[in-house]
Amino acid sequence: MSTQLNLKKKTIGDLLLYRHEKSKHDKAIGWIEDDSLKFVNYDQYKFYIESLALAFKKQGIKRQDKVCILASTCKEWNFFDMALLSMGVAVVPIYHTYTASEAAFIMNHSEAQTIIVDSAEQMKKVLEVIQDCKNLKHIISIETLDLKLIESVPKSIHYFDYLDFFNSGKEEVAQNPDLFERLIEETPENDIASIIYTSGTTGDPKGAVIKQVALTQMLLNVRKFTNNAFRAEDRTLTFLPLSHVFGRCDSLLPLIFGWQCVYARSIDTLIEDMKLVKPTAMLAVPRIFEKIYSKINKQINDGLKIKQELFNFAIDAAKEYYECLDNDRTPSTSQLLKYQLSYKLIFSKIYETFGGQIRYFISGGAPLSPKIINFLRYCKLTILEGYGLTETIAPCTLNPFVRQNAGTVGMPIGDVKISFASDKEILVKSEALFSGYYKNEEETKRVFTEDGWFRTGDVGEFTEDGYLKITDRKKDLIITSGGKNIAPQKLENQIKLSPYVAQCTVIGDQKKYLTAFIGIDKESFNNVIEKNNLDPDLSVKDLSQLDLVKDLIQEHIDKINAGLASFETIKKFTILPIELSIDNYMTPSLKVKKKLLLEDYKDLIDAMYN
Repeated sequence: MSTQLNLKKKTIGDLLLYRHEKSKHDKAIGWIEDDSLKFVNYDQYKFYIESLALAFKKQGIKRQDKVCILASTCKEWNFFDMALLSMGVAVVPIYHTYTASEAAFIMNHSEAQTIIVDSAEQMKKVLEVIQDCKNLKHIISIETLDLKLIESVPKSIHYFDYLDFFNSGKEEVAQNPDLFERLIEETPENDIASIIYTSGTTGDPKGAVIKQVALTQMLLNVRKFTNNAFRAEDRTLTFLPLSHVFGRCDSLLPLIFGWQCVYARSIDTLIEDMKLVKPTAMLAVPRIFEKIYSKINKQINDGLKIKQELFNFAIDAAKEYYECLDNDRTPSTSQLLKYQLSYKLIFSKIYETFGGQIRYFISGGAPLSPKIINFLRYCKLTILEGYGLTETIAPCTLNPFVRQNAGTVGMPIGDVKISFASDKEILVKSEALFSGYYKNEEETKRVFTEDGWFRTGDVGEFTEDGYLKITDRKKDLIITSGGKNIAPQKLENQIKLSPYVAQCTVIGDQKKYLTAFIGIDKESFNNVIEKNNLDPDLSVKDLSQLDLVKDLIQEHIDKINAGLASFETIKKFTILPIELSIDNYMTPSLKVKKKLLLEDYKDLIDAMYN
């Protein structure tokens, strides 16, 4: 594959030079400014990257130094990332939601000498712990900061504004026009490209060491598997945290596809941004699709009865139509007409809310309910579910474009090999794999078999037609006191289909029956509050105590329980008195920090079992 791309070696810098040569005048990176789209082409993109790289070199930052980025998703994050990767510096992302102490842990553990921040908020975090960060020599801010804040930086540390930093590099480019290419040439494949600290649903984060060759191979694997499915005219809307490996993958895909990558304003403006940007492909995590699905169902349930009946007719017509296609049967004229009518009246309106151009959604980070995948398919929104971890550098399997299989995470991509341990744990081997945990040989040894397979910690199996199916996290498997093995994710995904349930955590390890914590969003109950003349200022804690709210969730759980074996049913549940978010019990990739949640609310668990 690398010879096909005419790469001298597998590094991100070599990929950049390849893309620049192929697509110099095509649109590359976009953003939204004053409600309109702005773009730079690949020639300008390379110039920004080159200028920043030479600015770093001017400050004495060299190959295999460590640089942290503490910032929200934005185009500048990517410019800095590409500049550092191209010159062989190890990039250490820090989630923008992390506290000052969490950021300090990563800065110190990685021995980073430089940190890039995007705002006054992040700068204040750094200043809070700056005396503890003994390696720190440089701070660069993307936004222009208040002079008072800048004056708080110790004299021993050099502070730079983004524009000044960029301009200093621009001058270096004019004086040394061939230096950037030489830096790329001098960066070996086995250099560390990045140390990505796992967000961790349990304990302290571990730093996954990712080499240039592994990061590049991941991109080559994706390119090979997609088999020319994307063109320069394709456009993505990027909003995932770039500190997360899935978001980072999203930001690097222009290198292999030559497409247009537009950065969203924020996750809060996502629907508005989609209408403006009109993306043809998007990467997202399941929580985004779950929220969209819940919102649509809520609008239908709150509407007129005739609207509900029309919606149910459309669902039945679409289900019938797609079942024919999936079983290689030609739909009858009646089935075709009913689906076409349903699409015109119902599904097309949902399709348009995503900008009206989407061809593919790629979902990863956690399992997505097949019910949601099929529903969006009825709207002609194709979701390709994939599978990957920080350690596998995002995707190692993906559903094929030509035939998706809902409920699976697809097939191995590129050079990826999948095997299974005796307990069905999924094992992975690939060049696109992390090298180990930074400064943690013991944990590194634990996750690799003697013959080099990576132990994912996930349990799964291949279907008859070769698709990988994840049945659970190995460490999340619940074994009841009666000896029954239960996969909680299946139950949690079913419960989350309710428009009133934001998160669900099933409990029951070494217990005689299953219980659940239910997380709710206040917004989901706005119509309930209005219909029942309740106080609009009710908090989540207030709502969690209302019998009306408990009854709505109980009704949903009763329906699910009716289709389960007795030992799988949820006997009791508790609505959590807080709204779960990345500020408390959710990781930046929107997974629940289960261990921490269960520890902090142990009294509520005890109450369900007493």
